[in-house]
Amino acid sequence: LAPLSQGIADLLLVEMSHNTGIRVVERANIMGLLAEQNLARDGRVDEATAARVGKLLGAKHMVTGTFITNGRGTMVLTLKSIDTETGIVEWSTTQTGKTEEFLDLVTKTAAAANSGLKLPALTPQVRQTSEARTEERKKVPFQAVMLYSRAISAQDAGKRDEAIQLFNQTIQRFPDFEDAKTALARLNGGSN
Repeated sequence: LAPLSQGIADLLLVEMSHNTGIRVVERANIMGLLAEQNLARDGRVDEATAARVGKLLGAKHMVTGTFITNGRGTMVLTLKSIDTETGIVEWSTTQTGKTEEFLDLVTKTAAAANSGLKLPALTPQVRQTSEARTEERKKVPFQAVMLYSRAISAQDAGKRDEAIQLFNQTIQRFPDFEDAKTALARLNGGSN
């Protein structure tokens, strides 16, 4: 499940970026800075590293997270927000759900972040679009998320051709998974 961490981060960024009251730093920028600064070689970022990266990116807050799964199909997502000036965890949430309802769990976690971080409320139009997207996402199986996550992981590793191939496989096998179409378009320099 290792690639899932990149998939979760990407999907959460997509969800949170719908709030026009915040500026989300693209994962590619964060990954580039981590590599450039030789940080997080093991894939984990502690509070001090997150604060340092946040300062370098000009961000006020960094959101980091973890996930765990068990053999019974339960997943726990934990997010925390770190103030880049102080390095102090300001807020955190833990959300639990079934792996087969993974995308719904991501949506709930993003909603908890919007509320817990005291971000501006979503506009009615954005909220309506988000609710419709949540309903569509319920049709997407966990296998699609894993394939998507492998594509994101390949992209992060600089394996562009492999990422494109994996995104195309995801879209071919799971044509209702709009996030994969959007990510592929983004990778190809366009929009969906």
